[in-house]
Amino acid sequence: MTTPIVSPALLDVSNLGVEFQTRGGVARVLEEVAFQVHRGETLGLVGESGCGKSMTALAMMRLIPTPPGRITSGRVVLDGKDLLALDEPAMRHHRGNRISMIFQEPMTSLNPAYTVGNQIGEAVRLHQGLDRKAATTCAIDMLEAVGIPAAKARVHDYPHQFSGGMRQRVMIAMALACKPDVLIADEPTTALDVTVQAQIFDLISDLRERTGTAVVLITHDMGAIAEMADRVAVMYAGRIVEEGSVAEVLQAPLHPYTRGLIACAPGRRTTGFGEPLTEIPGTVPSLLERRGGCAFADRCSDVQPRCRTHLPAETRIDAGRRRVLCWLHAEEKRETSS
Repeated sequence: MTTPIVSPALLDVSNLGVEFQTRGGVARVLEEVAFQVHRGETLGLVGESGCGKSMTALAMMRLIPTPPGRITSGRVVLDGKDLLALDEPAMRHHRGNRISMIFQEPMTSLNPAYTVGNQIGEAVRLHQGLDRKAATTCAIDMLEAVGIPAAKARVHDYPHQFSGGMRQRVMIAMALACKPDVLIADEPTTALDVTVQAQIFDLISDLRERTGTAVVLITHDMGAIAEMADRVAVMYAGRIVEEGSVAEVLQAPLHPYTRGLIACAPGRRTTGFGEPLTEIPGTVPSLLERRGGCAFADRCSDVQPRCRTHLPAETRIDAGRRRVLCWLHAEEKRETSS
């Protein structure tokens, strides 16, 4: 029997590491990733493509393909239980039941050979022991909850009979069918038009408020973070480089990378349509490179010599409510993690 781990947060991720074996060597895709999420809270996980956001979600769900990948370190503690320490049958009980995930592309995540009702009902049959009739009733209720009209008829339709926005609603219905404690939303509005994006975000917010589900929102869109999240963790090259409340991070970013991301947002333009967007120079370093210092050093306008050779210790600010991984703040008179 697993001894419960005392944690004030509903979800507590600590020291999470993931690596992949490739022909070119070992790629360290996650290093010492840590964050907490409380019940009813939304944490935004933001960064460029390839920074490790989706890999963090897959690691939390224990869906890393092994081989070539493997989780090398860390804990993912959900309500006192370390998901990484569970055997596979126990993890299957939690996956889709207590922790669920909305994947980026619903058309590739939904099985084209089964009706949406069958796919939603499968989770409740497995985790809640419902018979087929009760599972279908649950599927109809969930489709109605996510705003799909004529749910009693559409429960028998196949994924290709739904628009992109409606398929994403089906994915949300599947993820929430078992009333999970934690919902991971991985780029939930990818390839959707602006109107549908707003509808999906409103839906997730409404369901969070009604059910108390904690949400981990993965995105590269700072606008979505500003609208949806309570706190934000900024990722770069497999590490979290800054975390704090949305208001604090957006109004007074501490890490140069965070400042660059905010400056890149289209809403930051001041001279009107046609002005070129600000960009962060350079590219994300290869994950195969062994980084002795800060991975952002080659792209940073505030780089110091030590940035290229030594990784700064995590600095905690404002009684630990904010944290940053940057030499610019490491030696200021503030609370620093050990």
